[in-house]
Amino acid sequence: MGGPEDSTRQELTTSRSSGEVPRAQVLIIDDEIEHAQVMADALKKPGHVCTVVNSLESAREELRHGSFDVIVTDLVMESPDSGLQVLQLAQKFQADAETIMVTAHGDVPTAKAALQGGAYDFIEKPLDLDVFRNLVNRASETVLLRNANTVLQDQVDAAWGFEGIIGESHAILQVIDTIKQVAASNIPVLVTGESGTGKELVAAAIHRCSPRADRRFVTFNAAGQSESLLEDQLYGHVRGAYTGADKDREGVFEYADGGSLFLDEIGDMPVSMQPKLLRVLETGDVVRLGSNDSRHVDVRFITATNRDLKNLIGSGEFREDLYFRIRGAQIHVPPLRERREDIPLLVNHAVGRYATELGRPIPSVTQPAMMRLIACPWPGNVRELFNVVHRMVVGCRDDQIDIRDIPDEVRAADDDSESASMGSLAGLGLDRIEKEAIRQTLAMTDGNREQAASMLGIGERTLYRKLKEYGLS
Repeated sequence: MGGPEDSTRQELTTSRSSGEVPRAQVLIIDDEIEHAQVMADALKKPGHVCTVVNSLESAREELRHGSFDVIVTDLVMESPDSGLQVLQLAQKFQADAETIMVTAHGDVPTAKAALQGGAYDFIEKPLDLDVFRNLVNRASETVLLRNANTVLQDQVDAAWGFEGIIGESHAILQVIDTIKQVAASNIPVLVTGESGTGKELVAAAIHRCSPRADRRFVTFNAAGQSESLLEDQLYGHVRGAYTGADKDREGVFEYADGGSLFLDEIGDMPVSMQPKLLRVLETGDVVRLGSNDSRHVDVRFITATNRDLKNLIGSGEFREDLYFRIRGAQIHVPPLRERREDIPLLVNHAVGRYATELGRPIPSVTQPAMMRLIACPWPGNVRELFNVVHRMVVGCRDDQIDIRDIPDEVRAADDDSESASMGSLAGLGLDRIEKEAIRQTLAMTDGNREQAASMLGIGERTLYRKLKEYGLS
């Protein structure tokens, strides 16, 4: 449930669509009490909600704990740089807000410097209240449009996937949030998760959201290669380094210079190779096989594994110092069975993709078929799901994908899973079974009633009635 700030932001959006001045939460900071009140009264006329404080310390508390769209601050209060301190605090604690500086004529150069530091605008004393109101109105509209664009982008991400990562579950949204947090830095990232969950998609998303997006994204799998070949692939060689090395060749570190290197299955790297990798990560210097000269590279390093590296450390198969070096940040990609509410999105995305590739009309998926797909255990995760959907689209005989189009082995796995589940329900009354089905489906969808009703094959009004009937919330 939303608080007063949420209500005001909703009104702000509504008033914008009707052509009125958008209401905003405004923080006014001025050590001249009467002047602060005059500004507040001027802004209340068009409907803005104003909070007034008269000291830097009070402003600090409001900025840390409140929620504001526009901040109006006097430039000079207890000290000549009080307003600049407010600006810095606003940028730290109210990143979505705009800050307006109020200044005396002699402080205009400082106010202009504040603009370079991120202030929205400044206005000189004595205030023309009409000009002042218009300035705050423009700032609030700027905030509104920026927030609306953010909401629109979130909706696009939900519908089409964020950088190829599709899902609306809490678990996958956490993955996306972490990607956005770490992308702008150069911190090494370790991506963990079972095979087929989409770890390479996560690594690619980090690269595409980073300042290195226009440079190379290089992927390399460390599994299943001999030590000598692995070393050659990573670091390259010079001519004559070994028999058959008839010319110089750069390794993937050099090839990825300036961009990002994704090293998959790092848990399978031989222990004897790990010290050299650690040195490269610590110094950025690469030495080709057969050479004594080092070459410096600038690479964003992302790794992935489906193994438990802590267990490998305990058994001596992985170096602890390398683990701490690659685990600057960690992103765990959940298995599909832990985010079943994303399966309809994934299925519909894959159906559209494969039907388009085949040049066919996009078939719909019947509710019984979708429920079967949701119930399947999917040990191969998203990779297995997409392979199955591809086969279903290829084999589909009409404009619908039904249960008969699901491969036999998938239906058998689903039947085994369902039998185990139904065994625990034997002997229960139908009302108990129905209540448990609703409860588990709501848990699966994080309380999303629209999704739960769709998965249960009933209308939202029916679901709402049954929630009241069974005392579920």
